Amino acid sequence: MRTLLVLAIVFTMGMVLCASGLVATERSAQAVEVTPVVSGPLPAEKPLVQIGILLDTSGSMSGLIDQARTELWSIVNEFIFAQRNGVAPEVQVALYEYGKSSLAADEGYIRQIVPLTTDLDKISEELFALRTNGGSEYCGWVIKDATAGLVWSESPDDLKVIFIAGNEPFTQGPVDYRGACKAAVAKGIIVNTIHCGAEQQGLDGKWKDGAVIADGRHLNIDQNRQVVHIPSPQDTEIAELGAKLNQTYIAYGRQGQILRERQSVQDKNAATASPEAVVQRAVTKSSSNYVNTTWDLIDAVLAEQVDMEELAEAELPENMRPMNADERKAFVGAKAKERSNIQKRIQKLNEQRRAFLAEEMKKRQAQGKDTLGSAVQQAIREQAQKKNYTFKAPESAAQNSAETSAKKDADN
Repeated sequence: MRTLLVLAIVFTMGMVLCASGLVATERSAQAVEVTPVVSGPLPAEKPLVQIGILLDTSGSMSGLIDQARTELWSIVNEFIFAQRNGVAPEVQVALYEYGKSSLAADEGYIRQIVPLTTDLDKISEELFALRTNGGSEYCGWVIKDATAGLVWSESPDDLKVIFIAGNEPFTQGPVDYRGACKAAVAKGIIVNTIHCGAEQQGLDGKWKDGAVIADGRHLNIDQNRQVVHIPSPQDTEIAELGAKLNQTYIAYGRQGQILRERQSVQDKNAATASPEAVVQRAVTKSSSNYVNTTWDLIDAVLAEQVDMEELAEAELPENMRPMNADERKAFVGAKAKERSNIQKRIQKLNEQRRAFLAEEMKKRQAQGKDTLGSAVQQAIREQAQKKNYTFKAPESAAQNSAETSAKKDADN
């Protein structure tokens, strides 16, 4: 029986884009299409995580959009250490916005920006491209649209989750939130609600009620809290290796070079967000969650979506065109090996970093409320564990130190 995990995290948040200090994402005159997830058979051995992100862009929470930009990668990375029946899941993400007055009123001020996809760079690109203005936020309507508009698994064994975040009353709009939440849970979709602001205000606005109806958790966050970055000894090397990974990608096809350039832009966007985002993005790029089969020849070949012998010469990068078939296979194989080695090194460093941060957190007392990312991570773990997912704990600092010493001895 196919084991499939579906996670749709829907962030619904009101936010104002802070333009200063951000790297603008340049739009190509030629639109880059994203291939949506479609119904169909999936490999039996690969569970699936589907993450739908819906953003309230009505214009009242600039801090929240900054949290989303910074913590997208740490949320995705939660599943690097997750397994079900010994197998790590595939992660897909979708993106919506709602509540902006420039959106169509007869459609509830809602827009699907990106359908469910493994193209995480596209999600990042759109997060940094969002613009906000005043509007009406209809929680019930956006939950209804997310429930009906995304391709949810029909298996009762899969985990399907919506996260909706905002600060206006949950009761706004012509669609009754109670009916929308009931319709979601009828499809096996958990609805978690995240209220931004005073806790009592959220309770009065019925945010907790929505979560209770749909078997979810109600969380309260400070949307203006800065995401804390605790420097670790591994940060510099992880960031450097994350940039080095880009040199292992082989752009092919009509949009290959455009999308390769987008990869670099998203590295820069992460750098403007915070040092933590840089590290977390590098860790994502080292994992199986970062897949670029639509433009990277290595990923496409490994996924058996492309046969190099059938590619037209014009679809190859210029440096591969003079090569014969054997030389092309050797070149791709060498780049794949180089990438694998870098990814393994990042993963090892990340294990050491997790252990270091676990020790550091014990020394520090928690201050203030959760951020968006920490709230989502809490609920993800709890709800995934109920679906028989296990999460690997960080290795101890002592174990990492012993392994490092042993490696140095071996090198000597």
